[in-house]
Amino acid sequence: MQLSNQNKSELEPFLRWVGGKKWLVQRENKIAPDSYKRYIEPFLGGAAVFFSLPETPYIISDLNPELINCYSAIKSNFREVEKHLRSHQRKHCDDYYYQVRKSQPRKECTKAAKFLYLNRTCWNGLYRVNLQGKFNVPRGTKNKVLLDSDNFEKVAIRLSKGEILCQDFEKILSLSGEGDFVFIDPPYTVNHNLNGFLKYNEKIFSWADQERLKEAIASAVDRGAMITMTNADHDSIHKLYAGMCKIEKIERSSLIAGKASHRGATSEILMRIGWDTVS
Repeated sequence: MQLSNQNKSELEPFLRWVGGKKWLVQRENKIAPDSYKRYIEPFLGGAAVFFSLPETPYIISDLNPELINCYSAIKSNFREVEKHLRSHQRKHCDDYYYQVRKSQPRKECTKAAKFLYLNRTCWNGLYRVNLQGKFNVPRGTKNKVLLDSDNFEKVAIRLSKGEILCQDFEKILSLSGEGDFVFIDPPYTVNHNLNGFLKYNEKIFSWADQERLKEAIASAVDRGAMITMTNADHDSIHKLYAGMCKIEKIERSSLIAGKASHRGATSEILMRIGWDTVS
């Protein structure tokens, strides 16, 4: 499969997602090999890379059950999700936002619509929960619940071609083998550059998880998988992957940080493992 301007997907990610890779797919950096049989992504998030690549069989996963429910609901019944979003749009205001935030819908599509409504109207699209596991991000400045760019029918068609899972990354990577392309974008858990969410992310993805990830990647490559990973541009990550692959530093702007004074230029690293032909 040749990735080019002619056969790139026209789909846009429909979620706002902190740490998302929409900025990366808009650049010239080579993300995917020219040919692969199946796409696998264990840290799906906003799915910018998934939606940017040509259609293939896939396995996508994330440990956030609300996020995965959203993708699954659109896959199975996008019209029902869209119907509920239209209702949220009509009723949207301060009081309604906090009413929905407290609600506990039980059906797949109403849960998905709640998740997407909050994602589009909360502060900076941030997903954060309190110690009780309740979403606690305040209302933001955006008021559009349905966007001109929305095409949930095309998204549903794309999602019909593979599996959506909610499992640990090690389990997902164990499913990869010869001919698979795996894109990995783990939570960044080291205090690199302007990362203002270190404490929050460390609860989600510890340094022990970073080490476990490296071992899972090595095993996947041994089985013939081709890996691209983004990670924090930090000495600890450079040392962890030293000798395993070439590490490419990528500069970008940081739109979100814990403090406004910390926003500005930052960098991440891009690693191609098991397939790199870029000089």
